[in-house]
Amino acid sequence: MARVRTELDDMSFQVQLPQQVRRVVSLVPSLTDALAATDRRLLAGATTWCTHPPDLEVERVRGTKNPNVRRIIAMAPDLVLLNKEENRKLDHERLTAAGIPVWVTVVEDVGSALRALDRLFTVALDRAAPDWLVSATRRLGGPVPDPVASAVICVWRDPWMVVGSNNFATDLLRRIGVRNVYAEHPGRYPHMPLAEIQAAGTDLVILPDEPYPFSAEDGPAEFPGTATVVDGRLLTWYGPSLVDAKQTLGQQLGLIGKGA
Repeated sequence: MARVRTELDDMSFQVQLPQQVRRVVSLVPSLTDALAATDRRLLAGATTWCTHPPDLEVERVRGTKNPNVRRIIAMAPDLVLLNKEENRKLDHERLTAAGIPVWVTVVEDVGSALRALDRLFTVALDRAAPDWLVSATRRLGGPVPDPVASAVICVWRDPWMVVGSNNFATDLLRRIGVRNVYAEHPGRYPHMPLAEIQAAGTDLVILPDEPYPFSAEDGPAEFPGTATVVDGRLLTWYGPSLVDAKQTLGQQLGLIGKGA
């Protein structure tokens, strides 16, 4: 009988794992990206929303909110990766009831993202933290700078939604010197009338190209002189993109040289 070990995931759930995890199904795009950048051979399946790396060739098991649980069970992976915010409790329950090991990550800010990634590799996968994670931790750690600009970050339109409190994007922007004016809002992604966003009087209106596909032709016209379209993966994904997120976002937002 194969030996197993018991580890605690980010939710403190006990997870029974083989001594060596060889086949992983990831239901979290950021974690798919992280595993592919480290050891692509680990990935046996991923969601249709796992778009990075673009050339990843693994079986697709539908989406983050509607995974094909029957197919995942039939694949008998060593481990399935979930995230507390992105995936459903029901799918966790169905997979664990079928005896599939499931590891749930919890990400609310940059610090928890870095810790979750480190625990995924060093605890769940029982290997050294990858070089890109060590680099990202070095670049994003340390003291948070004083803000050099205020911003609203829109993630959807019609209805308009903005980034609020207790989330990764707000904290990442803090680390490049940008203060989210809705950082104290009780909602994580509150609906906001367009007129209120326009009247916020911020230095920047940040329009990431995902989840809503803001572009030069869709969005900036509502905020003349203040809108900037940025790479949404740099702003909201926690994986190898973290290595360049601070520098590249700073450049896209015109903050380089302003103390960020």
